[in-house]
Amino acid sequence: MLFSTERTYHDPLHGAIALNGSDPIEAALIRLIDTPAFQRLRRIRQLGSASLTFHGAESSRFTHSLGVLAIARRAFDRLASVYPQLQPYRAVVLCAALLHDIGHGPFSHTGEEVFGSNHEHWTGRILQESAPIRSALDTVAPDLTEQILQVYLKKHPIPLVWQLVSSQLDCDRLDYLMRDSYFTGASYGKIDLERILMAMRYDPVTQQLVVARKGMTAVEHYLIVRYFMYAQVYNHPKNIAACWVLQQAFVRARECLQQGLLEADDTVKAWLTDNCDRLPLNQYLAADDGVFTYHLQRWQSSTDAILSDLCRQFIDRDLPKTLDVTHLDTNDRQALLQSVQQRLGTVNGDATYYAGLQISLSRGYTLYQRGIKCHTAAGLQELSDLSPLVQTLTNPYERAWLIYPRAIDSALLKTQ
Repeated sequence: MLFSTERTYHDPLHGAIALNGSDPIEAALIRLIDTPAFQRLRRIRQLGSASLTFHGAESSRFTHSLGVLAIARRAFDRLASVYPQLQPYRAVVLCAALLHDIGHGPFSHTGEEVFGSNHEHWTGRILQESAPIRSALDTVAPDLTEQILQVYLKKHPIPLVWQLVSSQLDCDRLDYLMRDSYFTGASYGKIDLERILMAMRYDPVTQQLVVARKGMTAVEHYLIVRYFMYAQVYNHPKNIAACWVLQQAFVRARECLQQGLLEADDTVKAWLTDNCDRLPLNQYLAADDGVFTYHLQRWQSSTDAILSDLCRQFIDRDLPKTLDVTHLDTNDRQALLQSVQQRLGTVNGDATYYAGLQISLSRGYTLYQRGIKCHTAAGLQELSDLSPLVQTLTNPYERAWLIYPRAIDSALLKTQ
């Protein structure tokens, strides 16, 4: 049954994202959006705990997923108008773009570090196990689910199909750079989306996504933007501190649960006790930011002093300090950490909850999944071979951070 009306989502970046219910593919997209599994993404923040650093960073995986769909539709429809042989793949590209993040759990990527879950694993499970999702996909084609899974595994026989969703130049990255920049207030993420979309090409011989040489500057700028967003937003030291406190709170909660000292509902108990990737589907989908934030609020009154204090730090944003120790070798970093923990030992009980080392990594541009190919008079050429600027972005950038409480700030500085 087709929808007879148009569904419109008003997006701060892309304007009106209108889906036509009389189009079988877009009718299926509407049905997918209305499923409980997809609506749950409204309750998963796009940037995890980053709102404690950038107060406007409260957008959701739901808004991001709609944005990826909007960009993917523009990119695909433009390419298919020039290469009609691509038209049969419209459903798989658009559905894969919409559902690519449906497996995210509480606190997004931060939650994966805290709980050991894998959102890509869960995206696959939800597509296969959720009856409403399968029903919506099956109305389009009986093999659509399998094709989407091929996209996520980068195994679809037409490389362009999965490259639009997951590659060095995909619709996911284009949207999250723009969206995260907008909501954090950072100016680093402003890319020339129009020029990038106009530069996208399909190479019929290799069947892959390529860019026109004249669009190379816009792509170079996009890669620079991505580099700065990792350096200044995703790996911001205060964000690293917030993630640290959140992780330590749940480590302590897990220990309290094992000792029978933790009050929690069945969902949280399951996430703290079991392998998260082996949970029943309904128990995984029952978890979101609200469920876990509510427990953090409750645990502020826990009889366990450490758990209570860690939860208070996160809820009240009373976060620890960070010190860049990248210049120190591994032994010196450990010696400094031990010195801090010894000072804390007489104050905080178990100092390992209050001081530690964290590594932030910006991977830079890589040849991940074929890199980015440019269409030139000499044939297809790798972008990094043509651009000295991109070549400089291929080196990963790692920074090491010491996390420590504010209370020992002055004492710590004397040791430097």
